[in-house]
Amino acid sequence: MQEFLNMGGYAEFVWPSYGVSVLLLVALVIASVRRLRRVERDLKPFEDARKARRRRPARQESMSS
Repeated sequence: MQEFLNMGGYAEFVWPSYGVSVLLLVALVIASVRRLRRVERDLKPFEDARKARRRRPARQESMSS
């Protein structure tokens, strides 16, 4: 197990690289979720307006041939 953790003598380069990668991935997930929530919040008025338009009854047109 110790041999694996030493990474053949390159552990001082490998483990920090893994750490930086994990931190960046976590930061990207957090940024993506925050942006998604902001976009959803910004679009909500438009979605509500669209739903309100759909609720109106359709006009009845007489079909005379």
